[in-house]
Amino acid sequence: MENETVTAYVGIGSNLGDRAGNLLLGVRGLMEASFQVTKLSAIYETEPVGLDDDAPAFLNMVAEIRANGITPTQMLARMLRIEYLLGRTDKSLKKPRTIDLDLLFYEQEHVDTPFLTVPHPRAHLRRFVLIPMNEICPNYNHSLLHKDIGLLLAECPDNSNVARWYPHTRESIHASSSG
Repeated sequence: MENETVTAYVGIGSNLGDRAGNLLLGVRGLMEASFQVTKLSAIYETEPVGLDDDAPAFLNMVAEIRANGITPTQMLARMLRIEYLLGRTDKSLKKPRTIDLDLLFYEQEHVDTPFLTVPHPRAHLRRFVLIPMNEICPNYNHSLLHKDIGLLLAECPDNSNVARWYPHTRESIHASSSG
């Protein structure tokens, strides 16, 4: 894998502070970590899944990245560093966050360690992952489920609200659902 170029997909999310600015800083961090960002989905505003009802709505997107000579574990280490540099020090689930970078897919590889599982174990269950993935790579085949993203989206049991985000033109999901 020394000079082999690999393609991976990274979920990027934020629900604290300047959410859109945090996404931009996350993309910039990926580029500064020597990843080539080849595709970006639109930004989607999404209900927080698995968090308290009063948690702020997320902005989410997916990036297709390419890198040379890097393992999934090395990729994760760089992503954790980006999160840390952008103010995320608590990686526990079910908490609001300034930035969240998730390695969704790494080529067609399977990784299952205490620190990393690829493909992401819940990617196929989350509309906030599948909708932006479907936008940039609808024919990508999930290596364990043997279904493409479009079919996984059609079969997804998640019914949370995921809407394309347009700055300054719409109320947020959280504000509109509480009023």
